[in-house]
Amino acid sequence: MRKILVIGAGKSTAVLIKYFQDKSISEDLHITIGDISLANAKTLAADHPKTIAITLDVFDQNSRKEAIKNADIIVSMLPARFHIEVAKDCLRLGKSMVTASYVSKEMKELDEEVKKKGLIFMNEIGVDPGIDHMSAMQVIDRIRNQGGKIILFESFTGGLVAPESDTNLWNYKFTWNPRNVVVAGQGGAAEFLQEGAYKYIPYHKLFRRTEFLEVENYGRFEAYANRNSLKYQSIYGLEDILTLYRGTIRRVGFSKAWNIFVQLGMTADDYTLANSEHMSYRDFTNSFLAYSPTDSVELKLRHYLKIDQDDIIWDKLLELDIFNNHKKVGIPNATPAQILQKILMDKWTLNEGDKDMIVMYHKFGYELNGERKQIDATMVSIGEDQKYTSMAKTVGLPVAMATLKILNKEITSTGVQIPITEEVYAPILKELEEYGIIFNEKEREYLGYNPDGVKG
Repeated sequence: MRKILVIGAGKSTAVLIKYFQDKSISEDLHITIGDISLANAKTLAADHPKTIAITLDVFDQNSRKEAIKNADIIVSMLPARFHIEVAKDCLRLGKSMVTASYVSKEMKELDEEVKKKGLIFMNEIGVDPGIDHMSAMQVIDRIRNQGGKIILFESFTGGLVAPESDTNLWNYKFTWNPRNVVVAGQGGAAEFLQEGAYKYIPYHKLFRRTEFLEVENYGRFEAYANRNSLKYQSIYGLEDILTLYRGTIRRVGFSKAWNIFVQLGMTADDYTLANSEHMSYRDFTNSFLAYSPTDSVELKLRHYLKIDQDDIIWDKLLELDIFNNHKKVGIPNATPAQILQKILMDKWTLNEGDKDMIVMYHKFGYELNGERKQIDATMVSIGEDQKYTSMAKTVGLPVAMATLKILNKEITSTGVQIPITEEVYAPILKELEEYGIIFNEKEREYLGYNPDGVKG
């Protein structure tokens, strides 16, 4: 019997557990789900004969070590900042581990010791990061093996609402951590390469510099730049590339409307508002506008940001109820971002029966035999329901597959790593196709990066 310990029973864990359970007989697996909430762990275990649920507090060193010691491999589905404590225990106890999170500086520092012990610490094996790495490297390596040179790489991912559940003017609902949506893009300018030139987009301009994308059968989307695209030069071995850009996908029109919140200051998270718990939504909106003894909050906002009454953006703001004088914030010492998140959660939380959708889009520009060519690769995944969401599927499946392939010694390279080698990405991408996670590739004329229609 091979024992897998899964630490964390959050929303993205359901599909992962089901994958292990479905293979528990053929692969001789026993699954332990550890979570600070025993009820959550039991819900996921679902009385499966090969699965048990335990209470596991990641800050309780003794119980954490005991659970890790009794397992053959560890899957950490905790928030990213907690992985390091699990990793240190895995190192001491000689256990390999898998996470979906970005490699932290502290995790990377364990690399040499992990290799010395012959262990595998696989990170960034969810959707983004994860499936984006694997699908990108598969095409990049194929082009290189043909003798081609990569000159452009653009990559976009979005967690969205499925078309059949798209019922608001924003064409958006929360399918992942709402806080990450509200504070997206903060902390520095977006950095990328465009035709060999370094480009920067400061936060206050981020949502007005978007690129349009067409996905067959799903229509038009837009994308705004992620904060730091340049780190992928070294990760993907693209030191000589001319254009390198990564972004987040939304439906067209979202970014222009979201920019209203940015310009007002509603996404700020570095100060708190006095008396916030007693504020109405209208008070909150008014707190960012100039005083007027005669003009209404609505009129002040429209004039300040030059929004015409017949502009769809105005309807989007009204839909969110930000002028409601009866709804209370109810959060003491709240930052503007926390209040905005609460307002949005009133309207953007998935309803029962709603489905989510993951959209991923890669562009590869390359030179081969003196010609410039381009490949566009797209992937769309739609969730089944509130439990088996597309987000849970695209995060959980690659994590589970990597875990089993490490157990089966199909993945053998040791150290702290991410899934950018053929040993990892080839079998996992092939297996993902069995679950409907398929990339459709199209060759097209090389267009370069030029969303604004302007050179330079």
